This record gives sequence, structure tokens and C-alpha cells, in this order.
Amino acid sequence: MGSVVHTSRISITRVKGPVRKAVIEGLNEPVYYGIHGGIQKFYGVDPGEEHAATLDHIVGAVAG
Repeated sequence: MGSVVHTSRISITRVKGPVRKAVIEGLNEPVYYGIHGGIQKFYGVDPGEEHAATLDHIVGAVAG
């Protein structure tokens, strides 16, 4: 087995409703997650502010 290259250290807290704030070690700014567009319409939720969903980040990471 190879050696560990990186260990992610992330703290996620709920801000309000579906909005969550992730503090990721090594980044200067927090990353916000939430819902938008079709996801918002599907669940019938108005979060007040739209943010990328965690699914958006996963798809972007895999496709990137």
C-alpha cells in the first residue's frame, strides 16, 4: 500500500435550512453548500439564498 498523500480536514455546520458552511483546512474562505434551481423546485423549498449543491461539487470533481 502506498503512503498517504493528503488528509482532508473539513468542518461543516448548518447555517439555516439547507445552507451549510464548510471550513476546509488550507483555504482562506469557507465554502457554502445549499440548493438551487431544479433541486429547489423539486423539494419545494425556498432557501432564501442559492448555493451550489454538494452534488454540483461531486460532479465537477469527477468530470474535472
